[in-house]
Amino acid sequence: MVNEGDYIAVFNSIHRVMKAEQLLKEKRVPILLIPAPRAVSSDCGLAIRYAEPERIVVEGVLAGADLTPEMVYLKRGEEFILCRGVEE
Repeated sequence: MVNEGDYIAVFNSIHRVMKAEQLLKEKRVPILLIPAPRAVSSDCGLAIRYAEPERIVVEGVLAGADLTPEMVYLKRGEEFILCRGVEE
């Protein structure tokens, strides 16, 4: 489901993740709404997966719409490495 090098954007509510998915799909950005991996904390249980080439576009669109994810993780091997959290 999550490939090596993929990014996972985690949101703090189902409303925000669904709004983010709709916005990104309207802009034809290749993302996928997925169940949040167990290793990644998620209040709503869903996350948005995207690949490295789309990172700047995804995160820029979300920031521009005031839909910044609560956390962003990078898949490396069997681990999810925290790239950015709400404190940044």
